[in-house]
Amino acid sequence: RLTADARQQGACIVVFPEAFVGGYPKFADFGVRVGSRSEQGRDLYRSYHDAAITVPSAETDRIGSVARQHGIYLVVGVIEKDQGTLYCAVLTFADTGELLGTHRKVLPTAAERYIWGRGDGSTMPVFDTNCGKVGACICWE
Repeated sequence: RLTADARQQGACIVVFPEAFVGGYPKFADFGVRVGSRSEQGRDLYRSYHDAAITVPSAETDRIGSVARQHGIYLVVGVIEKDQGTLYCAVLTFADTGELLGTHRKVLPTAAERYIWGRGDGSTMPVFDTNCGKVGACICWE
């Protein structure tokens, strides 16, 4: 609905916030203490990990289909899982639905480092689009 509303108002691109898909774990500490984790924290982290998405996947295909359906570019903050590591990432989709690229947050801030891996800086592309040049950074980059 948000994308459809933006398109009806003439938008060429819609930008969703950091961790829009998967959620930002504000105030969650996942039971982390130096040298240990609580069982409850492990369970909470497992649930958080389960809510993250793999790139590419059926979930990214679905987001791409929204872009294609509305003929609009989408930039979407997600929690990406790659094997055992979670990343705070941003996905850029063309108005055709194609996944143009993924950027992983280069340096998670403060306690975010407990839960998210670091991007290596190789994923900061800029795309030529019908809306102009589009690139993305994530909070504190």
